[in-house]
Amino acid sequence: MSTRTAEAVWKGNLKEGEGVMRLGSGAFEGQYSYSSRFEEGVGTNPEELIGAAHAGCFSMAFSDDLDQAGFTPNRVQTKATLTFEKVEGKSTIRRIHLDAEAEVPGIDEATFQRVAEGAKVGCPVSRALAAVPEITLNARLVK
Repeated sequence: MSTRTAEAVWKGNLKEGEGVMRLGSGAFEGQYSYSSRFEEGVGTNPEELIGAAHAGCFSMAFSDDLDQAGFTPNRVQTKATLTFEKVEGKSTIRRIHLDAEAEVPGIDEATFQRVAEGAKVGCPVSRALAAVPEITLNARLVK
C-alpha cells in the first residue's frame, strides 16, 4: 500500500486571498488564487492538478494495459481538459476529456481502442473521479 501527501495553505478571504500548494515529494510547489482558479490569473488551481493527475494516471494505466495485451508502447501522451462550472450554485467539475496519443507497434485500431477504453475506466484516478458525470476519451494510434 502506498500513501502520498500534498498540502495547501490559504491566507485571506476567497477573492483577495492567496495560497500555495505543494506535493509531499517536493516535486511541485505552486501559488494559487481566486483569479488563477476562476479567471485567467497567474498560478495553478486544484482542477489543473486533478487534470495532471488524471493524464498521468491514464498514460501509465494505458501503457500497462497495452503491455498486458502483448503490445509495448513506445510512447503514450495524454492531455486532460476539465470543464468547471456552477451546478446549483456550487463550482463543480462537470466533464473531463482525455485526449491521448500513443505509438504502439503492431496493434490494430480495434484492439487499441478497446484497451484505451479499459484504461480510461480502470485507472485509479478515473475511479476516484467516478462522481464526475462525464469522462470522455479520444485515443489516437500513431504509426
